[in-house]
Amino acid sequence: MAITSANRLELLQIADSVAREKMIDPDLVLQAMEESYAKAAKSKYGAELDIRAFIDRKSGELEMTRVRVVVEGTEAENMYTEMTVEEAKAHKEEPSVGDLIIDKLPPMDFGRIGAQSAKQVILQKVREAERDRQYEEFKDRQGEIINGLVKRVEYGNVIVDVGRGEAVCRRDQLVNREMFRNGDRIRAFIKEVRSEMRGPQVFLSRTAPEFMAELFKMEVPEIYDGIIEIKAVARDPGSRAKIGVISFDNSIDPVGACVGMRGSRVQAVVNELGGEKIDIIPWNEDAPTFLVNALQPAEVTKVVLDEDAERIEVVVPDEQLSLAIGRRGQNVRLASQLTGLDIDIMTETDESERRQKEFEERSQLFMDTMNVDEVVAQLLVSEGFSNLEEVAYVETDELLMIEGFDQDTVDELQARARESLEEINAKSIAEARELGVAQDLIDFEGLSPQMLVALGKDDVKSLEDFATCADWELAGGYTTVDGERHKDDGVLESFEVNIQEAQDMIMRARLQIGWVTEEQLAEDAAAAEAANADTNSEGAET
Repeated sequence: MAITSANRLELLQIADSVAREKMIDPDLVLQAMEESYAKAAKSKYGAELDIRAFIDRKSGELEMTRVRVVVEGTEAENMYTEMTVEEAKAHKEEPSVGDLIIDKLPPMDFGRIGAQSAKQVILQKVREAERDRQYEEFKDRQGEIINGLVKRVEYGNVIVDVGRGEAVCRRDQLVNREMFRNGDRIRAFIKEVRSEMRGPQVFLSRTAPEFMAELFKMEVPEIYDGIIEIKAVARDPGSRAKIGVISFDNSIDPVGACVGMRGSRVQAVVNELGGEKIDIIPWNEDAPTFLVNALQPAEVTKVVLDEDAERIEVVVPDEQLSLAIGRRGQNVRLASQLTGLDIDIMTETDESERRQKEFEERSQLFMDTMNVDEVVAQLLVSEGFSNLEEVAYVETDELLMIEGFDQDTVDELQARARESLEEINAKSIAEARELGVAQDLIDFEGLSPQMLVALGKDDVKSLEDFATCADWELAGGYTTVDGERHKDDGVLESFEVNIQEAQDMIMRARLQIGWVTEEQLAEDAAAAEAANADTNSEGAET
């Protein structure tokens, strides 16, 4: 490979040809060539030398040079890349530290090995430039729908030609039963764009909920114009989906607009997704109302929402249970994903039996602990009393409102309730001490004796242990894994301690220990209040 004897313009022609083919800057190709020739020359003259190549951008002439830096002192540390000021005087008048001494190298034949090395460097640099170009082009298109042609299929992963590069739709991002062959047209959602040294950079998806949302945006002009908004999407790809929509124009029905004349709009989306059935549901900011809509076609008799636990209980007629749950739990699972709530479904019969059981258990509690007869116990439960604390410390006027209760009866009931509570609490404190619960935690305000027992059993035995807890460890919460919500039980959840109460107790414990100051707590509270205000403001604007 006698580079110096080649047609000088040939280098420019090669660079231009490669640049057009790979759709990159010709100068990047020339830089790759320069680096490759320099590497090949080092294999000839020595890898320790600083050899540089330069291709004239107009004439195509290749110039090879050796570069050394002028350093101070009487002796250079690296004789291959440095020289002293005294040595540099033989090459340059009045040299100074930092000057570059450049010596031209004679024309040379690099040979087969040198040529192969140069070729490898060029190919590597061109690939890097091509990948950089592709990343820059697609990084701002994440979240869009793209059309392409199937280039090949590797182990179920579909490699897609997207015009100026390649993208991959992995097997788990394809709808079940979808089969693509070389040359097939494919439409997908750009889920992620990453800058990688090797492998794919543009990742597509046909199973993402956002793909369905973007398809509706293309088919429904009202969504594109912002008159209708898609608030939530839940999919079981290839089988069924639910989509919640809202209209900002009272004259436009969001469901009807998405369905289209004779179902034309929704059918276009269904066809693209291989027949996936789609339920279009009117979105409502009231969670129970939205959930009732989301569980269609099942009828809902009653809804009980626990906002602190993000949990909702739904009661349906006995004959509607299978419809509400759906095949393999599909209907309730999609409704849960759509609303972001954990849903418990029960029949009217189950709910009636549960209420009867709770009534009997509470009645028995009062009979056992307060030594009252069944009639009095049932009267208390019927009036909404569920535990001893409520009876012991409620205003006497509330008890006097119960038919048949006079002042003497009320005083006696409250005295018995308090006496029973004292006995129960004393036993719980003793049990907590046996578990090793420290006095500082026993004295901490806000924890009942029964809570102390629960904490001791969970190995939270001192105020420091308590202060290191996370709020969800006390109040419970949910973890989302692969789109599925999983319940995390809290140590104090059975005592109806919510997240806010757990946070307050933990911060008070940290303050009492001295881990934080009053000023820090005030600053955190102000920051949280400001964040909530911003969130509420954004919600109002929406």
